[in-house]
Amino acid sequence: MSDAAHSVSIVTQTSVRPESAEAFAQWQGGTSAVISGFPGFIEQRLMPPHPPLQVDWVILQRFGSLADAKGWLASPERQARIVGASPMLVGRDDVHIVTDDASAARTAPASAVISTRVKPGMEAAYRKWEQKVAAAQSKAAGLQGYRFEPAVPGVQEDYVAILRFDSDANLRAWLNSPQRRELIEEAVPLTAEFHTRTVQSGFEQWFRDATPEGAPPPAAWKMNMIVLLTLYPTVFLWGLFVGTPFLGRVLNLDFPVALFIGNVFSVLVTARLVPWTANRLGWWLSPPPERRADTDRRGAALLIAAYAIMILVFWKVL
Repeated sequence: MSDAAHSVSIVTQTSVRPESAEAFAQWQGGTSAVISGFPGFIEQRLMPPHPPLQVDWVILQRFGSLADAKGWLASPERQARIVGASPMLVGRDDVHIVTDDASAARTAPASAVISTRVKPGMEAAYRKWEQKVAAAQSKAAGLQGYRFEPAVPGVQEDYVAILRFDSDANLRAWLNSPQRRELIEEAVPLTAEFHTRTVQSGFEQWFRDATPEGAPPPAAWKMNMIVLLTLYPTVFLWGLFVGTPFLGRVLNLDFPVALFIGNVFSVLVTARLVPWTANRLGWWLSPPPERRADTDRRGAALLIAAYAIMILVFWKVL
C-alpha cells in the first residue's frame, strides 16, 4: 500500500455497553475535536448501531495518505482517548486501514467487514484462497463491490475483506450460503482468527447519484436537512388531504393503522423525492474544498428559508 496518490480510511468497529451509548457518543465528539487538527485529516463519520443487522459502532476516519493515518494511530493523543473510552467498551476493537478509490468511496446500503488473522507461513496459501472466494462471490446476487486489503506489518495485522451489497437480504444470503460455508471450512488450516461484522448505512443510498465520482458521501447533517425538506410537506399534505378526511373520517380506521399507511406512503414518496432534490442541490452537497465553508452557509440558509416558507404556507392553509 503506497503512502501517496490515494487517501486512506481508518475503519474502527467496536462494541459499546448499552448503558454507555450516550457517553460513548459524547466521547466520540471529543475525539472529533482532537483528530481535526492532525495533518492530513479529511473527515470523520460515525455510524451508530442498527440492531439486529449492525450491532457495532462504526467510525470512519479519512486521511490524505497512509503516513497521515499512521501518525494518528500512533499518536499519544489517540492513546489517551482510547484509555478514556475503555470502561465503555466490550471486547476488542477492529481497526482497519483501507485505501480509498472511486468505487469504495460510496457507501452501499449493506456492507460486511471481514477480518482474518493468518497463521505464520500461510500467507501465500491464504491469498490463493481469497482469490477463490472472490471468484465465487462475484456471482452473488446484489454484490456492488469487493475490496481486499492485505496486512500492514506494524499497523494492521489482519487481512481485511470488505463486501458491499445492495440490500441486507442479499448480503445475508451470501454470508449464510452453503457455498461460502464450504469455502470458510477450507480456510480453517490457514487462519488463526476470523470474524465478520456488518455495517448498515443510513440515507446514503438516496444520495449516490448526486455525489461526484470519487468523492465521499455528503455530510450527515446535509442529508438530514434534505430528507426533512421532502418529508415534511409529504406528511403534511397526506394528513391534510388523505389521512384525516379519508382514512380517519370516511373509513374510520384506528389511528395506528392510519399512521402505518401514512408512513408507508411517506417512505415511498421520499425515496423518490430525495434523489431528485439531491441532484439539484449537488453544488451544496459536495462543494469544492476551497469554497466549502461559504457554500455550506448559503445552502443551509436556502433550506432554512424553504422550511420557513412551507410552515407559513401550511399555516395559512389551516
